[in-house]
Amino acid sequence: MALKHFVLVHGACHGAWCWYKLKPLLQNAGHRVTALDMAASGINPKRIDELLTLRDYSEPLIQFLESLPHDQKVILVGHSLGGLNLSTVMEMFHEKIEIAVFLSAFMPDHQHTPSFIFDKFIEANPEEDFWLDTEFKSSGDPMETLTTMFFGPKFISKLYHLSSPEDFELAMTLRRPSSLFAHDAWKPKTKLSEKKYGSVKRVFVICEEDRGIKETFQVWMANNSSVEVEELKGADHMPMLSMPQNLCDCLVKIANK
Repeated sequence: MALKHFVLVHGACHGAWCWYKLKPLLQNAGHRVTALDMAASGINPKRIDELLTLRDYSEPLIQFLESLPHDQKVILVGHSLGGLNLSTVMEMFHEKIEIAVFLSAFMPDHQHTPSFIFDKFIEANPEEDFWLDTEFKSSGDPMETLTTMFFGPKFISKLYHLSSPEDFELAMTLRRPSSLFAHDAWKPKTKLSEKKYGSVKRVFVICEEDRGIKETFQVWMANNSSVEVEELKGADHMPMLSMPQNLCDCLVKIANK
């Protein structure tokens, strides 16, 4: 089995800490693993209101890929909102990415701007109470209106409904405000290209019991981009916490194909 280098990218309001169970499992399987905090996440010193664009938010991942030698390739794993971080760097460093794994993650296509995925997500979740106690705040800047979001305990409970009480408390302790960067996602300049983004092999991992990004919408995203699919049966939105060994096995299987 060839040694692979997995780079793990967390979702909104989370940080590199959420991979604490998966990282040693992949390492014990003989692989190299890097888990990164995006800007204003985990222990990254930036504040969310200092960020204007998705690229700003992705800067730690951009810097990491820039530092890699040209002959090294990585397997990117993006969870939830982390799919947008993946799409950003796939457009910039497609030659350094062996596979991009979208783990119940927002996956844009190259026919539309990334906002298309958000529009469809809102259509699929029209209920007023979908976001429960998530706090949304606008920066008030008329030129670059960044709306931040901060998951409350009820919403985190929905994401963690098959995870342990201890991991729920960990999330409650370490969560930080984030953003969907929707104001940036609709701009024409953010549209992805088939030549770069589209050239990277993509695999979508479906979490069957996900209540945050429901299975039907995950399937729609995978079909919308015609990508390979793997499924984690019985997984909630946080499979790296609720079933880390199953996720490890899935990622190793993808890497070995």
